[in-house]
Amino acid sequence: MDITRGLVAIGAGLAIMTGMMTGIGQGFAAGKAVEAVGRNPEAESKIRTMLIVGCALAETCAIYGMLIAFLLIFVFK
Repeated sequence: MDITRGLVAIGAGLAIMTGMMTGIGQGFAAGKAVEAVGRNPEAESKIRTMLIVGCALAETCAIYGMLIAFLLIFVFK
């Protein structure tokens, strides 16, 4: 086993960590949105819209990280 395969495995692991960090960030954002709705119930629709847009943007980062991990694993054998 050469060092290249080990470095590819480390790179894929680091790339897939974006999914873990995205989950943490989305949980934090959802908690803050619930707090905001609790303080200002009239702005619920605006808060919900911004939460969904923010979570969608964060999720694309996780998908890109997974894509990079797959490329590293299957292209650099």
